[in-house]
Order: sequence, then structure tokens, then C-alpha cells
Amino acid sequence: MEGKNIDDSVIAKVLTDLWAPLTDEQRQYLIDHITLKDYKRNEMIYTEGENPTSLFCLIKGKVKIVKEGIGGRHQIVRMVKPHSYFGYRAGFMDEAYTTSASAIEASQLGLIPISVVKYLITENNQLAICFIKHLANLLGRADEQTVNLTQKHIRGRLAEALLRLKDKYGTESDGKTLNIRVSREDLASMSSMATCNAIRTLSAFAEEELVILDGRRIAINDEEKLKSISVCG
Repeated sequence: MEGKNIDDSVIAKVLTDLWAPLTDEQRQYLIDHITLKDYKRNEMIYTEGENPTSLFCLIKGKVKIVKEGIGGRHQIVRMVKPHSYFGYRAGFMDEAYTTSASAIEASQLGLIPISVVKYLITENNQLAICFIKHLANLLGRADEQTVNLTQKHIRGRLAEALLRLKDKYGTESDGKTLNIRVSREDLASMSSMATCNAIRTLSAFAEEELVILDGRRIAINDEEKLKSISVCG
């Protein structure tokens, strides 16, 4: 589905912090310029090197942000959860994307032209503050992730990745199974390790009864022990 039929209550729920400071007139202007688009599993949303045209708002589904490294190896730099927005930094800087984004599962996104976002920012200072806070939060998390990936050992990095997935996407009704089906390759990328090391370490976690594995389904069986491993590195 692709079109502009979207209820303002959906936008108010999805973009709470951006919606709140807008006037009624500005809210209508925003709604009039949002395009809904569905993405299939593994479909690219934007690619590194492209020129940005939109801010993306994840209405439902899951998205990963990836950076290409040495030798074409891809590093997951961020996972996006529903009701989050992304892909606007390059547009603000008037430069090409330095990352790529793809749907982990079937997802629906709202696309807002960068020109519309810039116009609303010039008209509403509180909206500018919202973006400043969001960028500052991302910068703080990036700093923390840099330390984690460079100083923690393999077990600590994988434990950290599993806990981040739980924090971002939650669990199923059993309170243990992660509410996301993640491949071993993606887990390895999140943890900055080779896939074989991710598989070996995850299997060790299962043998120690820290997690329960069922294909791509991963249940956290001993969260406190995983937290301890993550902290100790």
C-alpha cells in the first residue's frame, strides 16, 4: 500500500514528541505531506550513497541501519523499533546517506519530505529542540556502543546485543522469547564479531541455560546472568 490516507491519531501516537509542539495548522500540513509505504522483509528502504529526500517514521515492523565497512563487510549500527523516526541526518546536512536501511520483517513506514520537516522547524522552535534532543540521544548511545564494542570480550558483546534487543522490542507473552526473529549473521554484526564466533558463543549461552534457542527464536532464560556478563565484558 502506498498513499496519503492516514489518520491524525496514528501520527499523534507514532510521532508523539514531534506532534506535540505543532499547532493545529502545522499538524494538518504534516498530515497532508505524509506518504505511507509498505516494505517487504529484507527490502531496502534507502542505500548508502543515495541522496535523501524523506524522514522515515516506522509505524509498524522492524528496521536495521547498516554501515558498509572494509571489504564490503556490513555492520549494524542501530536497530529501529516501531514509533521511531530515522534517516533525516543526511537530509539536514544536504549530503548523501552514509548508511543503508532495510526492513527486518514486513514493515509500514510514513515518509515525510525533508523539505517539509525543514519548513516546520523554521516555523516552530520547539520542534527544532525535539530534533536536537533526538540527535543528542543517538550520539550518547553511539559513544556507549563504541566503548562496548572495543573493550568488551565476545561474551560480553553478545550478551549486550541480546539485552538491547529485549529492551528495544520486548518479549512475547511468555516474558522470555525475544519479540524479533534475528539471524545469526545479524547478531554477529550487532556484536562486531564473525558469524562463527556468534554461533559458538550463542551455543555456549544455551548450554549454560542462559538462553533457549529454537531456530531464530531466542528466549532469555537468565537475564541477570546475561547482565552480569555484559557488565563484566
